Amino acid sequence: MPLSPGTRLGPYEIQDPIGAGGMGEVYRARDTRLERIVAIKVLPTHLSERPDLKERFDREAKAISSLNHPHICALYDVGHQDGVDFLVMEYLEGETLADRLLKEPLPTEDVLRTGLQIAEALDKAHRSGVVHRDLKPGNVMLTREGVKLLDFGLAKLGDLSAKPGSGSLPGLTAMPTAASPQTPLTQAGTILGTFQYMSPEQLEGKEADTRSDIFAFGAMLYEMATGRRAFEGESQASLIASILKEHPRPISEIHSMSPPALDQLVRSCLVKNPDERIQTAHDVGLQLRWIAEGGSAAGVPAPVAARRRRSVQISWVVAALAVAACGWLLFQRFTASQEDRGIIRFQIQTPPGIGQLADPRISPDGKVIAFAATDSTGVNRIWIRRLDDVEAHPLPGTDGSWRPFWSPDSRHLGFITAGGKVKKVSVAGGPPQVIGDVEGEGYDGTWGSAGTILFDATVTDSIRSITASGGVPTQASRIDRSRGETGNVWPYFLPDGKQFLFLAFGNRAEDTVLKVGKLGSLKSRVVGKIDSRIEYVPPGYLLYVRSGALLAQPFDAGKAEFTGEPVPVAENVNVAGVGSQASFSASRNGVLTFWAGANAVRHRLVWVDRTGKELQTLGDAGAIWSPALSPDGTQVVVENQDPRSGQTDLWLKDLERGTTSRFTFEAGSETDGNWSPDGTQIAFAFDGEGNDAIYRKAANGIGQAEVVYKPPYRVSPSDWSRDGRWIAFTAWVRGSGSTDVMAIPADGKGDSVVVADTEFPESNAKFSPDGRWVAYQSRETGRWEVYVQGFPESRGKWQVSTQGGVSPQWRGDGHELYYLDLAQNLMAVEVLPGEGFRAGIPGRLFEASVVSSTGSLNRFAPSRDGSRFLVVTPDTRVQSPPVTVVVNWDRALRQR
Repeated sequence: MPLSPGTRLGPYEIQDPIGAGGMGEVYRARDTRLERIVAIKVLPTHLSERPDLKERFDREAKAISSLNHPHICALYDVGHQDGVDFLVMEYLEGETLADRLLKEPLPTEDVLRTGLQIAEALDKAHRSGVVHRDLKPGNVMLTREGVKLLDFGLAKLGDLSAKPGSGSLPGLTAMPTAASPQTPLTQAGTILGTFQYMSPEQLEGKEADTRSDIFAFGAMLYEMATGRRAFEGESQASLIASILKEHPRPISEIHSMSPPALDQLVRSCLVKNPDERIQTAHDVGLQLRWIAEGGSAAGVPAPVAARRRRSVQISWVVAALAVAACGWLLFQRFTASQEDRGIIRFQIQTPPGIGQLADPRISPDGKVIAFAATDSTGVNRIWIRRLDDVEAHPLPGTDGSWRPFWSPDSRHLGFITAGGKVKKVSVAGGPPQVIGDVEGEGYDGTWGSAGTILFDATVTDSIRSITASGGVPTQASRIDRSRGETGNVWPYFLPDGKQFLFLAFGNRAEDTVLKVGKLGSLKSRVVGKIDSRIEYVPPGYLLYVRSGALLAQPFDAGKAEFTGEPVPVAENVNVAGVGSQASFSASRNGVLTFWAGANAVRHRLVWVDRTGKELQTLGDAGAIWSPALSPDGTQVVVENQDPRSGQTDLWLKDLERGTTSRFTFEAGSETDGNWSPDGTQIAFAFDGEGNDAIYRKAANGIGQAEVVYKPPYRVSPSDWSRDGRWIAFTAWVRGSGSTDVMAIPADGKGDSVVVADTEFPESNAKFSPDGRWVAYQSRETGRWEVYVQGFPESRGKWQVSTQGGVSPQWRGDGHELYYLDLAQNLMAVEVLPGEGFRAGIPGRLFEASVVSSTGSLNRFAPSRDGSRFLVVTPDTRVQSPPVTVVVNWDRALRQR
């Protein structure tokens, strides 16, 4: 029944109706307490009369009300009175984007500005765990203050109340405008109006997630730029077929003045497979901002480029002139005769908002630098910066990736994701493409001239080979166990695309050597004694780092042998705490980049609540890893790496007194600290001179450490059982190239037992508090997932995670299990009581800004009651040193 003016719903006084639809009526009302105008939406009885829907609605409304963002319509209140359920929302004046698009397409500047505001709103909601599910122009209000996104997250209720064959998708009706007082903004009974923006996975009946919103957003951007819908159909069936199979006509073909980069971005949003689609609204926003600031000017018609240049601030104009001058000098140098070239040296500062930069790599043609970086939100991704441009910008779809490597033609970058995929992405734009799966964790790659990619799976495995067009990885090298080799890493192709160099690690640091292999054969031979990553540069030099100095040594690529003595090229080159991970790169035409200075890896140890809100930072930032809380919660043991030596020691932080003290002092690296159940001892791994072993030492620091287990392979303890009997550990069993989960009696008296030893990598085992179960991570499905099985007898096995998972941790009472999914969301799973193991459905707590690692390291530690989490997060407050660029660096070598 319609409400008449003057009716009171709690403190809200109805003034007049402003809209009606299948999902209820909307009224303008006055909040008598705050003397402000609000909008009241009265819910229909088919929602309010069902207790399950009403309970879910109330729960989700509370979540939406927490989305405090300038571009999201605020939900003020939820009420019930006299059998009427209602929502109280921000009252808006303006027109919907749908109404605006009935007139004409938006100018490019408006597309970018409006799109950026929508992206920021989506990003805020997605990070809060809210998915819109019904994103369309009718749910976007254009006001004088900017965009307002409506009906955020509440449309998901429609899935429960829709009737098959009813011809409607009952999402909650969007907010009407004051400009159209009797017209609802959405046609709740019109399927086509909703299907126009639905993602393929939604149409196939799959669960919608944040990437579904990205698809809808791409369709909206297309319509904003062209005035046409991205997908059309004369019937419901033909429209669905269009969305599932067809691709819209390029924007630039409809409006030639549209920037090409916008075309690329929209195509990235509208990829059919959600795994290959641009993954986050944050990435979309970064791309829109980059386009708006002129970053896509290449190939844009002159009038458009001119408009962009006029919008750039004076400071950027000055910077652009400086870079243009540098680019002109580079052009002159490259076109001059080789004898006339001079050496040019300059530095590229870390982009604003970037706290950590790593792995700078120059393209083979010497025009573009790619690097990995962590932004202010704690997300690491791959960025690129042209030498003739003023800004760097991130490549969408590369979240969680490090150490990019170039294709020989400089058009693509290859990289390996935390989710265990080898991918490639065009530097011109577009979504990444999956090349294949990584059997281990995957680190470094090289792309040969014959179209083959090599990569190292783990530091204890051999080199793998895969074609750049896609396929199944195959073994490309064999670890020579007879000479004490433990792993092959850092592959690098020589010019013929068949021979490749790599490092062979040994039991001791001094045993590491450079070897050469060849595609099609697992045989290799030693080239020389080098312990740094290498690069070959024509006409014949091998670059590597020794004691912080970058050296160039004459090298015959055909014979794969040195032909002269090394010559210093640069000093103080960063090695990121590990000698092999030297930060330098060189192009084919004389451009050298390197990263000088001390290790810039800095992490913070932070307490966060169950929403991800930071509560407290513990101590100073540093190269901190793997926190483990003492049983009484008063202390935490962490790994701390010395930036100069690369050696890792264990340190103790007293949470009550705020003090920090060093715990281990041996001449090697001590890692993976684990507390005994009574808090009196700490077990840890010691790795020095090949003496891999598990030790334990009194937590008060008194006395010497004693050996618990000393096997002939690398070990990392991951947990100490609550009854004190067992220490679980990850075993790098040499000869298999994989990892297993095992346990050893904590007193060192007895044999180890196998927990999980399939052909796939398993690691990071954690005992349940009652000692009946052990959780661990495994790649037996092709990606990391969390499993639970009985202990010490197996008694079954259960997969707990559903969309990938690493780093399992139990709550103190064992009734909840936590883990990180592959998108770095902290997930919680209820463990149900009973004789057997039963787990609930995983639920997302928050997006965790944690350091990236899928090994045996703890990436977070829950408090005993699960109300807080201690996380290791990148410190983005301190910027990395600049990247040094040297043009014609090899001139002095040529003159020798």
